[in-house]
Amino acid sequence: MQMPQARTTPDLLDEMARRYPAREFVVHGDERVTYARFRERTRQLAKGLHKLGVRKGDHVGLLMGNQVEFLLVDFAVNLLGGVLVALNTWYKSHELRYVLTHSDVSVLVLAERFLNQDYVAMLRELDVPGAGIPAIRSVVCLGAQRHAGMLPFAELWAMGADVPDAAIDAAQRAVGPQDMAALLYTSGTTSFPKGVPLLHFGLIENMFNIGERQHLSEQDRMWHGVTLFWALGCVNALFAVMTHGGCLVLQHAFEPGEALEIIERERCTVYYGTPNMHIAMVNHPDFPRRDLSSLRTGVAIGNAQAMRTAMRLGATHICQCYGLTESYGNCCITDAEAPEHIRAETIGRALPDTEVLVSDPVTHRPLPQGELGEIKIRGPYVLKGYYKQPEKTAEAFDAEGFFLTGDLGWQDAEGYFHFQTRIKEMVKSGGINVAPMEVEEFLERQPGVKEAFIVGVPDPVKDEVIAAVIVPQAGVTLDAATLQAACKAQLASYKVPRYIRFASREALPVTATGKVQKVKLKDEMAAWAAQAEAAGGGHARP
Repeated sequence: MQMPQARTTPDLLDEMARRYPAREFVVHGDERVTYARFRERTRQLAKGLHKLGVRKGDHVGLLMGNQVEFLLVDFAVNLLGGVLVALNTWYKSHELRYVLTHSDVSVLVLAERFLNQDYVAMLRELDVPGAGIPAIRSVVCLGAQRHAGMLPFAELWAMGADVPDAAIDAAQRAVGPQDMAALLYTSGTTSFPKGVPLLHFGLIENMFNIGERQHLSEQDRMWHGVTLFWALGCVNALFAVMTHGGCLVLQHAFEPGEALEIIERERCTVYYGTPNMHIAMVNHPDFPRRDLSSLRTGVAIGNAQAMRTAMRLGATHICQCYGLTESYGNCCITDAEAPEHIRAETIGRALPDTEVLVSDPVTHRPLPQGELGEIKIRGPYVLKGYYKQPEKTAEAFDAEGFFLTGDLGWQDAEGYFHFQTRIKEMVKSGGINVAPMEVEEFLERQPGVKEAFIVGVPDPVKDEVIAAVIVPQAGVTLDAATLQAACKAQLASYKVPRYIRFASREALPVTATGKVQKVKLKDEMAAWAAQAEAAGGGHARP
């Protein structure tokens, strides 16, 4: 397929609406919106936001789950030349205060609540609207009730009735390919998150290339259960499908049984998911009776075991990918037509116009194929600098302008890249480096193991030793000694976990995007291991 001519998101919407006016663009429950109708509603909403004072360069915060209104606000803000600040739906008050303040949001659009989060109450706690964050001049609330100081979202549709089309057209013409379209915040682990500016042209060009690796077309329908605020959702998935004229089938919030039902009902062909999603879906009691034969391709994240789990769903041509928000979603991805072992065991080759190298983590000099080092990237689809954080920007790049990912990997003789682990997650036991993923993949192949997470804990002799946190499959009771014996039979002695703890997924610390937070898990396991030693050993007790 030929890449769209548009280089801004409002122009892309116009182009797709001309090409496929009657084709469904977004489906959410009973709501079905064609490309032409979506464009019409976007312009109407843009008029309301224009009346509210949104102009070129204004930052508009958006806080809600996966629904059509999220996408309408996204495109309406960009149509006016504004910048969308997609806010994490899991934020607590102090995190929300930081991002709203740091991102210079002047207008905030939010839902009353999402899942167990009461956003109206959270804003009252922050004194917004009010003196809490003075830069926020307007708050628009989507919900059934009217709240003091907040404009009901429903009123935006009529607010701009007297705004002429010429004003919206002029705003659209003023938007350029190099303008910022979105400001997304990365998950903070030991500090507050960093703001990543994403430009219009990159959202189209890089995402088109990602869609090409998946062999997408206008006939494709993507099940979209990943959260829209995340780069995998509002950058990667959205524009990979849209640049190919396909359809997004939204799930408001991920629930495995409902996800299976949606995929079957809507005959979805594309799957985008994370390891916890694939695992939950194949382990759900409804999985055997659902017809998922429509699935073909998509993007999955995780180790080889997780990739093969995604394939079990029916997406036999699923693609493995690698990237960061800083690289417009992905910088490497496998091809959907590549052999299964390539798609399960590698992160693919670099996308067009992006340089990916493996380098020495200290000197940043490139390493030969086969040697483990830090992955670094350079190209037009790599951020130029974090928002208002010059010191973080300086730390993130080497002297040649490559972005230092902080991830360890290697490149094989065929040019495929392999991800190992975060540099800070590498365990050094007795002077020997151990990549957590290798041990995690081995443990996840053992009967009854749903997920495994490896960290290093302090040891007076070996500096660090291996500790494993195991999430058992539902209804399964595991024995730590049996797992240790399996490891001893197949792995080098320094890779065998000294400590094994069993825990539910809900008991583990996670980042704002739901990834297990290894930094905190490491601290937790160090304390747990000390208690286990005091109690007489490292085996977990039920």
